[in-house]
Amino acid sequence: MRKLGIVALGAAAALTLAGCSAGGGNESADGGKITVWVVGSDTPDTARAYLKDTFEEENEGWTLTVEEKTWADVSDTYAAALQSNDSPDVVEVGNTQTASFADQGLFLPLSDFPADDYLPGLVESATYDGELYAAPYYAGGRIVFYSEQILGATPVPTTLDEYVATGTALRTDTRSGIWAPGRDWYNALPYVWAYGGFIAEQEGDEWKAGFSSEGGVEGLTQLQDVYLNASNAAKDGDETDPQVPFCAGEDVFLSAPAWVQWSITAPADAEAPGCPDTYGSDLRAFALPGLEAGETAPIFAGGSNVAVATKSANPEQARAALDIMAGEGYQTLLAEGGLTPGLTAAAASLPDTEIAKAQAVALENSKVTPTTPKWAEVEAAQIIQEALVKIAQGGDVASIAADLDAQIEEILNS
Repeated sequence: MRKLGIVALGAAAALTLAGCSAGGGNESADGGKITVWVVGSDTPDTARAYLKDTFEEENEGWTLTVEEKTWADVSDTYAAALQSNDSPDVVEVGNTQTASFADQGLFLPLSDFPADDYLPGLVESATYDGELYAAPYYAGGRIVFYSEQILGATPVPTTLDEYVATGTALRTDTRSGIWAPGRDWYNALPYVWAYGGFIAEQEGDEWKAGFSSEGGVEGLTQLQDVYLNASNAAKDGDETDPQVPFCAGEDVFLSAPAWVQWSITAPADAEAPGCPDTYGSDLRAFALPGLEAGETAPIFAGGSNVAVATKSANPEQARAALDIMAGEGYQTLLAEGGLTPGLTAAAASLPDTEIAKAQAVALENSKVTPTTPKWAEVEAAQIIQEALVKIAQGGDVASIAADLDAQIEEILNS
């Protein structure tokens, strides 16, 4: 779900990170401090407080600090921080990034972790070379938002073909039937997967990319139909701030992560205003339908994992903090905040809302990107986005897909 370009950073970058880090030092067994990095505002305040209070109660003399980072930090500065002598102790990373950090030796393997109790897709993303290097944190899935004010009496589509046809029929000069910016590769994947295409699969020691497979081309061709006939979004635009066009009444269907509901329903006078009194007042959602009625299209299973830094000065206490974050009490608080918890037993605490249910249904049919440390290089190169822009601009799908596959294979097999 996240973009990552892990490179060897210079000494200056490492010193910068050391200056802003509050990692553990050489504390005694009688006490010290542990620093946990979470990314963005997704982790609710209730969970942060629970982590601090529980850890400090169970580890006398120790204090725990939660620091909030950004996804830009993960891409640009995490590697330097994790290699420094002032490393944080526990860090949140995107599920697609975990293998790269593990491959660099920046995470400690987690022994005796009950992986069977967690979402399989996140466990898979946290496993590298046969060992688990991170605990599943939470999962995120894309669902299709709409406002009844805009959809009106038009039925909610029950198949992918109906979804595209409805979006095309409802498009006007000022309103997209389906909001589909060209660089949004997360929302492109369901079309490829629905028709049997794939990103890349390992055949022996080699990786074989599948955007140019028969199913891949069929799915991308339908996606091109969306770009050309159902969407007014910029052909070279990305998925940033999807609530803005939605709240402006500029799209009928918006496929976006479930947490976007909070952006849509944010107060109109908030720093990032939503539209709680207009199109957010009757916000609805459904799982993207599949090829047949009653099925869902496979979606990308985004999400995060949490790991213990190899250079943590206090790995035993760091593991204790991680175990709290992976435990039922903490994971239940994530669920109550609307996040799909990594711990499957905690999912019972998800809000009883249409949006939460739609995400749960969507995640039942989900996939992840190839589990290889090289995948980070594919994401950093942004070659998928560039190919999709060409398709959105009306280019030859089969030729573009073949070129993309060649680039992916060159990276993964290098």
